[in-house]
Amino acid sequence: SINPWFIKGINFVIGKFKKIPKYDENKALKRSFKKHGIQVVLAEYGNMASAILPVCKKLNIPIIAHFHGADASVKETIAKHNNYKDLFSYASYVVGVSKIMCKSLIELGCHESKIIHTPCAPNNSFFKIEPTLEQELFVGVGRFVDKKAPYYTILAFKEVVKEFPNAQLVLAGDGYLWNMCLNLIRAYNLEKNINLIGIIKPDRYKSYLSIARAFVQHSITSENGDTEGTPVAVTEASSAGLPVVSTYHAGIPDVIINNHSGLLVKEHDYIGMAENMKKLLRDKEFARTLGYNGKKFIKDNYSMEKHIDILNIVIHKTFNKRLCN
Repeated sequence: SINPWFIKGINFVIGKFKKIPKYDENKALKRSFKKHGIQVVLAEYGNMASAILPVCKKLNIPIIAHFHGADASVKETIAKHNNYKDLFSYASYVVGVSKIMCKSLIELGCHESKIIHTPCAPNNSFFKIEPTLEQELFVGVGRFVDKKAPYYTILAFKEVVKEFPNAQLVLAGDGYLWNMCLNLIRAYNLEKNINLIGIIKPDRYKSYLSIARAFVQHSITSENGDTEGTPVAVTEASSAGLPVVSTYHAGIPDVIINNHSGLLVKEHDYIGMAENMKKLLRDKEFARTLGYNGKKFIKDNYSMEKHIDILNIVIHKTFNKRLCN
């Protein structure tokens, strides 16, 4: 039998909880904005900008929406936020991290005059790396997800090993495709050539960049529409002086110039990717030239200083526009 005092106790606790008012995120955000005197909001990710739009409207605070990748490409996300039409109408500016993303945002209804293009930039510490390119080693860093297609990199490397049996591939990161990739490596008996090392810290990543022949990433558009923005790992590798072997996908061709700072193929062309990897193993000086060109190109066009300057200008323009109104 159940103790009646236990039942009374439970009913007492439930009664207390019923009196607690439901937490309202919008009210809390409104209070916070007022308390801290927020005058302009730079919202990272389009879906976040869309979520806080009602509060910004109520307080008449201008908003700058910063899109990054999935927020501008995944069909379900775009549909959920009603194609962002209200956001585009209210936002002072809309930031896209690749040229193709900016075009997509215009197609979704954003006026061209509001679009700002600026890829996320690498940390300046990557420019200090002086790679030796001595080892027959390729490195890739990123989540094991559909749009990064790590299995294509593995399939490409399988072809590389046929000509270069001592070549090595290191893939860092984690995600739902990790175990599948491990099984693929085992199926092709590539355990001695490919190492999945999990999540690593920046210093370890830099140590690989200092000795590898190239950085590799086979990005694709996933079935649900998900695409990259401009992958930061790609710009980091290029700023370090490594050639990048990748695909014509999203913002990658903005920052990697084919046959100048890296080698690109169409999405899903893992055989072409393999050929590009073999080119760099056959000719170290060619790899060195591509790496040198990449470091200069990123420094001249996509440095952290340039990225922050662009965002600062946009914020100040928005603030001054609000004062005038």
